[in-house]
Amino acid sequence: MKVLIVLHHRFELWNAPGWLAERLREDFPKLQIEHLCSYENLEDYLPDAEVAITWSLRPQQFALAHRLRWIHSPAAAVHQLMFPELVASNVMVTNARSVHGPVVAEHAIALMFALAKKIPATVHLQQKHVWGQEQLWTNPPRPRELQGSTVGLVGLGSIGSEVAKRAAALGMRVVAVRENPEKQDRSVENIFGAAQLGQMLREADYVVVAAPLTKETRHLFDSTLLAQMKPHAYLINVSRGALIDENALVAALAQGKVAGAALDVFEREPLAPESPLWDMEQVLITPHTAAVTEKLWERHYQLIRENLQRYLAGQPLLGVVDKQRGY
Repeated sequence: MKVLIVLHHRFELWNAPGWLAERLREDFPKLQIEHLCSYENLEDYLPDAEVAITWSLRPQQFALAHRLRWIHSPAAAVHQLMFPELVASNVMVTNARSVHGPVVAEHAIALMFALAKKIPATVHLQQKHVWGQEQLWTNPPRPRELQGSTVGLVGLGSIGSEVAKRAAALGMRVVAVRENPEKQDRSVENIFGAAQLGQMLREADYVVVAAPLTKETRHLFDSTLLAQMKPHAYLINVSRGALIDENALVAALAQGKVAGAALDVFEREPLAPESPLWDMEQVLITPHTAAVTEKLWERHYQLIRENLQRYLAGQPLLGVVDKQRGY
């Protein structure tokens, strides 16, 4: 059985290290483990691959993979794989949401703290050698506490549920919107259905976007939805940039309809130098680093090894994607 690893990205960390294939060969000596460092000549390796570890596969490439039965994406988002031919096939898709969830949740909490304590403004004053105590207090929004405030989660999957646990431990009130509101979470006080998103937004001091990107959620946060947020509320996106209409967000921030935003993801990455988001004082930008950790590939390895063992034993896999829903 052939397992094909093909991952290539301009950011070094997103590329599988050489030791990953070596350790898998040691763990599974009967398997043929192929590791490609680029997509060059990928078509030559696809016809006899039964398992592919990749986050990108084009329809014409998928058509060549006659023996393919399982695709594992090291990403949490799999929208790029949800083309009709793959969705209609019997090929299983799994993702690495369990790898990224806790790490991204930590980042979301860090962003909430940074916004609440006005850390970006403090750093800006430090760079100018200004003792800005008075400015930090008098220029709204004022520094505030997380304890006792309300965080609203848009999505309660691997990321949202981990944010909920951490936020509740900090004494925050947690509310959330999810597609299936009947599924409860012990860290969440109130779970709304998708149709009640506006109601949830009117309660939240911090809105954390952690939903998957689908046809229904693209530009979910448009001018109409942003207008339903509290004027003093902060918007935090650690999911996918396309969930937010960036032009609408810029307008809402400029008009004071939203107090500020912390954004780790953008519709187009890298974020264009001419984007007005760069120069807005109420915006904190992190360059898609929410999932970055020195332990990333060790965490990936543990999940891949576990799922390969399950696959060979005919057991259910972890992180299975519902291809009809796209996540």
